[in-house]
Amino acid sequence: MTAKVQPAVVVVAEYAWRLLVIGAAAVALLWLTAKLLVVVVPLAVAALLTRALWPVRSRLGRAGLHAGLAAGVTLIGFIVVLVAAMALVGVAVAGELGELGPTVREGFDDVATWLADDSPFDVSRADIDRWEQQADDAISNFVRSSDDSIVTGARLAAEVTVGAVLSLIVTFFFLKDGPRMTAAALRAVPEQHRSAATRAGVRAWEATGGFLRGAALLGIVEAIAIGVTLLLVGSKLVAPVMLITFIAAFVPIVGAIAAAVIAVLVALATAGTVPALIVAGVALVVQQLDNDVLAPVIYGKALQLHPLAILLGIAAGGALFGLVGTVFAVPLVAVTLGVAAELRTPKPYLDTSGRDP
Repeated sequence: MTAKVQPAVVVVAEYAWRLLVIGAAAVALLWLTAKLLVVVVPLAVAALLTRALWPVRSRLGRAGLHAGLAAGVTLIGFIVVLVAAMALVGVAVAGELGELGPTVREGFDDVATWLADDSPFDVSRADIDRWEQQADDAISNFVRSSDDSIVTGARLAAEVTVGAVLSLIVTFFFLKDGPRMTAAALRAVPEQHRSAATRAGVRAWEATGGFLRGAALLGIVEAIAIGVTLLLVGSKLVAPVMLITFIAAFVPIVGAIAAAVIAVLVALATAGTVPALIVAGVALVVQQLDNDVLAPVIYGKALQLHPLAILLGIAAGGALFGLVGTVFAVPLVAVTLGVAAELRTPKPYLDTSGRDP
């Protein structure tokens, strides 16, 4: 006699094999992405650059410039501004950036000495050495390449150079032919899904722009606040710390915490304990103001992410792709969640002609 299978078991089994297929496809996609990082990263950088430069490219197009000429002028202008900014930053941090690492190390040693000798915690020097070794190992693993070999300085420089050139080339073509590429992609979508695809693309575009604007503005606010505080307490290496604070803002929460730790250690090593505590307090206040007041206003509806989603995204990106995954995790999460939210809300059909905005 054949036993009757319960309906609940049938339903679970049907879901299970479908989830297995989806999981296998996801694993295959992640594996392929890891193998093609040399292509995926320049494409991601080009997408972010295109989003940042598109207002200029669009304005030049409306002024009558041919698409290719408008894209070329926009990209060349960006390169000129970038080189000029790097030169100004180089002048500001000249002679100081090289001191940053030893100074942070000195501040860390001061904290380690206090923990081992004067703190109320049961911590020995051997414990601190073991934690330091574990941190060094974790950092080494974090910057390993996909073939599990440590990235050497020469190899890293070569990969960065090639990636930067490829990113600029792809950015030019995105700026030049972006509308036509979008229209061609939409034509490949079935008619009944074209409106949803268009809305998803618009939401992704808005989310990317919101992330770039918000991160840049918050980075400026945080860098100025920390820099002024370091100056007032008499700390050194103000310019390098401000630069790191601004860059770290593009990795929300985690980057801000890392930049604040560096600022506190620099203040501890160059100004003393009380100034370091003042810097820590200011950093904490600035973070709270950014998270509770400034971020919702600056990012707006284009980028509404719960801190838990940000942390999980950064952790997953770092675990899967190391430093690269950490950098691109937040914009990817923002785009994914934004698109998902948009698709859940039916709206009227949007223009899919691919005309230049």
